[in-house]
Amino acid sequence: MYPTLYDAVLDLFGLSIPPFKIVMMFGFFVALAFLAANWVMTLEFKRKEALGEVKAFQKPVEKPNAVWEYISAAIIGFIFGFKIIYLALNFSELSANPQAFILSTEGSLLWGVLLAGVFIGMKYYQLSKEPEYVEGKTYTFHPYMMMGNLTLIAAVTGFAGAKLFHHLEEYEKLFQNPMILFIDPFSGLTFFGGLVGGAIGVLWYTGKNGVNWKHMLDIGAPAMILGYGVGRMGCHFSGDGDWGIENLAPKPDWLSWLPDWAWAYDYPNNVHGWILENPVWPTPVYEIAMALTIFVILWSVRKKFAPGVLFSIYFIFAGIERFSIESIRVNPDQFKGVSFTQAEIISMAMMLFGVIGIFYFNRIAKKETSA
Repeated sequence: MYPTLYDAVLDLFGLSIPPFKIVMMFGFFVALAFLAANWVMTLEFKRKEALGEVKAFQKPVEKPNAVWEYISAAIIGFIFGFKIIYLALNFSELSANPQAFILSTEGSLLWGVLLAGVFIGMKYYQLSKEPEYVEGKTYTFHPYMMMGNLTLIAAVTGFAGAKLFHHLEEYEKLFQNPMILFIDPFSGLTFFGGLVGGAIGVLWYTGKNGVNWKHMLDIGAPAMILGYGVGRMGCHFSGDGDWGIENLAPKPDWLSWLPDWAWAYDYPNNVHGWILENPVWPTPVYEIAMALTIFVILWSVRKKFAPGVLFSIYFIFAGIERFSIESIRVNPDQFKGVSFTQAEIISMAMMLFGVIGIFYFNRIAKKETSA
């Protein structure tokens, strides 16, 4: 297992690159997941625009807000100098736990102020080179051009949803101390919460920019399952604890071709430093395989259905995938008196809504065709 990117590069390539110690392996794969989803959605936006299913439009050129431009440049420069430059200059002292430093208030005020000034100067030079603003001037805005903002919105709302859903699993603690939401913000995240939160943010933003919600659902479906699969790679390679229950069963003969670590694994050198007494089911490996298979299926059939149907199929597949893995995953006791986990309940709901969605969207398409 590789807690950080540094550990992976050192083990695989024999290269010691100290700055990589601040890059957590799980976070690295989360970033890759967003990039993969961004790439797939950009391709789909362009394809649907070529078909006329989503449309470009004329958007007014906005007058730059110089005050805000300078303030934002100063903030970014200050953070970069305060944290990153200070970390680089004191790396030998901080390399043991750079993540704790990043989340602390320690840093260099001097370098923060200096870099803020440099970034303000760079912004001044950039704005001086831009063409003069002309009132009433417009430009053609293509839907794929919103992907930068869309990725940011999906990240923020998805993170909020993932955090909230995690604490709803342990609702008694949440009711006792609501501030637990803000304690250790990067722990305790759930996929389904991220899915709901991210979907709300994405549909809101794309709706503001004239993208029909049904087409947006279809654009997002392959991207979400691909991002999920890539994200699960981070779970496996970092050993984040999101693995299965103990597996002491011998590997059956008909699976003799399967590597031993894909049947039962003890996740050595995991990010938590835990030592497992017995090997467990490597459930992230199974979810990676299922997610990538679902992505290939969705990508190959994405042109065949009425708007909204592809997303409904994704809902069914994603529900089946998660429900099938829950029986061998480590799960807390989430609801007293209920034998199902939160994930199983949501998975069943996804499958149900997926089936309903297929009939609903096909019915709408038939009505629109006959009208």
